[in-house]
Amino acid sequence: MIGQKIRELREENDFLLRQLAAKMDIDTAQLSKMERGERSFKKEEIIMIAEILNANQEELLTLWLADKIYQIVKGEEQVIEALKIVEHKLPKV
Repeated sequence: MIGQKIRELREENDFLLRQLAAKMDIDTAQLSKMERGERSFKKEEIIMIAEILNANQEELLTLWLADKIYQIVKGEEQVIEALKIVEHKLPKV
């Protein structure tokens, strides 16, 4: 989810993979793996990417968190019930 969105934003902003990686001060291969979902983004990296690409930080952080949650719950039979319990525990915003 988040990797695909980052790739789309990068391409929309005419950034090559190596250009964005250089601005983030990370290896191009590492960023490539992140975009393909083979390596996770850190929260700080998402914030940095939002700034570099002038993207909606809240949207990117939401996708990043959704990705993290999905990695934990995928394949679990009780996922919907568990998420409902969590939803009731979270503060209403």
